[in-house]
Amino acid sequence: MIDRPNEGHGDGETANSAARHNEGMPLLLRATAPDRDARAFLRLFNLLSRRPVRSYSVRQLRLFWKLLASALGRTTPAATVTKHEIDGPAGPIDLTIFAPQLSERPLPAFIWCHGGGFLVGGPETSDSICRAIALTSGAIVVAVRYRLAPEHGLRAGREDILAALTWVAENGATLGIDPTRLAIGGDSAGGNIAAAVAQQTIRRGGPQLRLQVLAYPATELVQEFPSKAENAVGYMISSEILEHIRQTLPAIIDAEHPWLSPRRSRDLHNLPPAVIVSAGFDPIRDDGLEYAARLRAADVPVELLHYAGQFHGFLNFDALIDAGRDALARIGAALARALHDDIYDDRTIEVADARPSGAWDKGVDLANTMLMAWEAVGLWSETLPRLVSPRVGKLSGILTRPWFLPAALLRRTLVSGVDPRTARQTYPTKNAESAA
Repeated sequence: MIDRPNEGHGDGETANSAARHNEGMPLLLRATAPDRDARAFLRLFNLLSRRPVRSYSVRQLRLFWKLLASALGRTTPAATVTKHEIDGPAGPIDLTIFAPQLSERPLPAFIWCHGGGFLVGGPETSDSICRAIALTSGAIVVAVRYRLAPEHGLRAGREDILAALTWVAENGATLGIDPTRLAIGGDSAGGNIAAAVAQQTIRRGGPQLRLQVLAYPATELVQEFPSKAENAVGYMISSEILEHIRQTLPAIIDAEHPWLSPRRSRDLHNLPPAVIVSAGFDPIRDDGLEYAARLRAADVPVELLHYAGQFHGFLNFDALIDAGRDALARIGAALARALHDDIYDDRTIEVADARPSGAWDKGVDLANTMLMAWEAVGLWSETLPRLVSPRVGKLSGILTRPWFLPAALLRRTLVSGVDPRTARQTYPTKNAESAA
């Protein structure tokens, strides 16, 4: 049973809370143009995805997203990657467990909810994210295969995540997990689920969470924000795709309920501290920023990582987009502080290309796009065989990597020389230091 919380739109904020509502928001919501690596990626993606999304079946969309995320995310080494099955509210739930190291002492754990518009995705599409976070945080990352729409209603997935979190809290010691040091996170639709489950743990009195990580989360399923119109076309997740998702989902009853739209909970006090990642060219950018403001107004510490030149989903493509690596490293560092030392940051860090492009912009952009295309072909040539057989994929990588590695090295040298990435803390401004 789901405990029914106080519902509403947050209209009952005190005057003091309302005054603080926009405190710490990014100074630059959206860059004048996407970061250079994002521009190259989007050119290639838009060139290869001209077919209307409505012409694909759900099965085809799931396959496409699996191939794309598997190919263009890094395979960071983990000590072990194992599978585990637990009992769920409607049958078995599959867990994929990423251990950063072999340890005789229990390690903290981070539950990850993958994105995919509630329709697509699974542990395999967040493999690169989970590996990177496990390595940088020192925590065991548990990726959950939750039930998807349209076969299941939207409540099914969050019930599965809540069941998995409860199981880890009660039985994690059998997997080398310290159940007193837990956190939860997710991206996009997974951020929606993670936020809802974090709220539900407070209502139920546990399990205790030390941190919630929400990457470009969809915390609101009813109201639309200005960023949807601002970023309607050309930035991977378009208004057409969002509308297709809405039409494909089964009928949503009581979408205003905080269990589905966690932004609508009237009381956000006592929630675990948060790390929220936002992107300037994201149609649901303002959703995540609004939730960050509401958490801060409720005295919940928020480390807001804003990438003004990036797009929705950039964490999945860290093999090509350096900002994805940067964000995953910052998430991992925040998790390490929270899970190991109980240290939380309430600050805003803005990360973007350092300076406007110069006179050679078009030439550099063309070279960067061509090199990224070359690099992407190499990643695909290694990934597709790996999906057939890990051994075949490994052999293919050994044979093809020397042909494509120079493209990656040359491209990163080019971009870092022309548009080096900068990071600055813009909130709080007092004693703010470089966040690089």
